[in-house]
Amino acid sequence: MNKKQLLSELHFKATRSSGAGGQHVNKTSSRVELSWNTSETEAFTNEELVRIKEKLSHRITKNGLLQLSSEASRSQHRNKEEVINRFFGLLEVAIVRPKVRKKRRPSKVAKLKRLMAKKQQAEKKQNRKKPTL
Repeated sequence: MNKKQLLSELHFKATRSSGAGGQHVNKTSSRVELSWNTSETEAFTNEELVRIKEKLSHRITKNGLLQLSSEASRSQHRNKEEVINRFFGLLEVAIVRPKVRKKRRPSKVAKLKRLMAKKQQAEKKQNRKKPTL
């Protein structure tokens, strides 16, 4: 993942935030909206892009835009940093290749141990019964 390449592909938009802040919140545009076009990126291989589109399909629009926003802080600068960190965090998680599951069989010794334990348990329960005369 080439972070410099990705940063150049990001588009930011500052809008008015909601919530507490009084008159200040009505005057400043502190919410930051990040958008990234997945179809025009050159920072990833095709395999990585497929994985990203699968894992983040609920966040990607029909046009292929990944959109994130942050209005946690009153500062536009901090919101921009936070949304960039969230963006890179999402991509790092989405890129990870899932481990291939290897089919395993229990060994002969493990099977024998299990069967012996079952026999011992059955004998123990059999010995608890009243003897037949």
